[in-house]
Amino acid sequence: MTKATVLQSNTYQQQTVPTIHYQVAMPQPEAHLFEVTLQIVGYPSPILDLKFPVWTPGSYLVREYARHLQDFAAFTQDKPLLWQKISKNHWQVEINGASKVSISYRIFADELTVRTNHLDGSHGYFNGAALFFRIPGWEEYPIEVTVVPPRPDWRVTTALPPVPDKENSFYALDFDTLVDNPFEIGDHQLYQFDVLGKSHELAIWGKGNFHVQQMIADLKKIVSAEAKMFGGLPYQKYVFLLHLFNQAHGGLEHKNCCSLIYQRFGFRDRDKYERFIQLVAHEFFHLWNVKRIRPQALEVFDYDQENYTPSLWFCEGTTSYYDLLIPLRAGIYDAKSFLSNLSKEITRHETTPGRKVQPLSESSFDAWIKLYRQDANSSNSQMSYYLKGELVSLLLDLLIRSRNGNQLSLDDVMVKMWHQFGKDEIGYTPEQLQGVIESVAGVDLTDFFKRYIDGTEDLPFKEYLEPFGLQLVVETEEEPYLGTKVSSDRGREIIKFVEAGSPAQLAGIDAGDELLAIDGLRVTANDLCERLKDYQPNDTIQITVFHHEELRTLPVTLTAPRPSKYQVKPQEKPSTIQKKNFSGWLGTPLNNL
Repeated sequence: MTKATVLQSNTYQQQTVPTIHYQVAMPQPEAHLFEVTLQIVGYPSPILDLKFPVWTPGSYLVREYARHLQDFAAFTQDKPLLWQKISKNHWQVEINGASKVSISYRIFADELTVRTNHLDGSHGYFNGAALFFRIPGWEEYPIEVTVVPPRPDWRVTTALPPVPDKENSFYALDFDTLVDNPFEIGDHQLYQFDVLGKSHELAIWGKGNFHVQQMIADLKKIVSAEAKMFGGLPYQKYVFLLHLFNQAHGGLEHKNCCSLIYQRFGFRDRDKYERFIQLVAHEFFHLWNVKRIRPQALEVFDYDQENYTPSLWFCEGTTSYYDLLIPLRAGIYDAKSFLSNLSKEITRHETTPGRKVQPLSESSFDAWIKLYRQDANSSNSQMSYYLKGELVSLLLDLLIRSRNGNQLSLDDVMVKMWHQFGKDEIGYTPEQLQGVIESVAGVDLTDFFKRYIDGTEDLPFKEYLEPFGLQLVVETEEEPYLGTKVSSDRGREIIKFVEAGSPAQLAGIDAGDELLAIDGLRVTANDLCERLKDYQPNDTIQITVFHHEELRTLPVTLTAPRPSKYQVKPQEKPSTIQKKNFSGWLGTPLNNL
């Protein structure tokens, strides 16, 4: 039986030695400690190597998961074995011919994100990369996982298939599959629904103001819309794991499931609910784009170090474009809402000075050291491959559509990438990706890639929106330009960001300074903009700050107001062709706006 056949059958096959079995217990969940036991049978070498992953696929940062590991022990038949730790994530055990080896350790789990582990009195959640050892050379062997809940009313939810006749035991085809399937353990709400003959589960941990029937109805619409685009669903079962928690927002994709975290009271307000739907659409779209259609550099995961690719703009950015578009196609919101959401994204891009510093391909390549490690200068020097990748994908979609009378689009690129690289999971190079886009567009895109993906030229929104009867309307701030962002922090007005080249930076004001006064009068974060409206461009004002606890008053010469908001709006008198193009793109008449 081939690997593909085993995956499709979704059944457990009894394996002969060697065998790998994990038991995950949590006898005192309030202590935030998972107790893990690894049993290995048939290991052939005298030295057993064990390596703990430093990152997890889909979240491109070395997170050093081994820092949460404690109480490591090794034994055979209750006899201790000698072991040593030889690097940050590498253990070696002397087994000396023992046929059965047991490894025990505990993992501290008190970080509630989609990429880490969390355990308390209400539930347990874990990701494979953050909980399990990798056995070098044995990555292709099947793995069995048995979960021991602390109470009988706690259920176990995962996309892994169960082991027949073994309670709370599950089967992973190999280590990659184990890493790719998080677990939720607890008394969470669990709902089952079918879409296109495939089984789906929604597991919700936490209280909130959601309406589950509406949520499930909209999930069905998202699944159906994306399945229509790709010609079906490449799985037998899919699981949505949803955590509700204060102001959190995020997701992590997997082949047959996704983990979502969202603010518990973010469902009544329509704008917030649409953000949640976009999050769902984004992570679900990843089951094709990234999990199956993925760069060659991510085809074989190296769990010990960074895995570099310049193509995350397509993996994440193109997915971000579709997470705006799919809810429109699914009928969850209309074209007016789509353009409103698109306008917000363009505003974020155009008001980020780092867009003129960091190319899109470099943003992807440097994700490991920059994207997840924001500092006071990040907005000056970085551009998110999510955000700019989304807008470059918009331009590519409009380019393809305008050249082909809406008969071809970015959809055709995705479908071609699916058939050429995704179905057989063979991985693509940056050159192959560009080649597929060019083959659909019917034009050489070398100059486009040079300018907007490998370069930092301004994106030509006006040129690409015009054939669709749209224009980009710019709103300018009322107050003259200072170049700071200020927020109140425990009774102090702290300057959080100073834009490069701004009047504030030229005057010597730094992020971290405490703002006190303008022209001798106290000013707060809330009234800063109003105070600046009392001045004109080229006026010089005196700004008083605490800089490293030293009182300073600095002369600052204000400049002209800057653009603050960008809105995509219909042109006043669109032509018949423009109207036709718009309708073909968004499925509704331009006049409806």
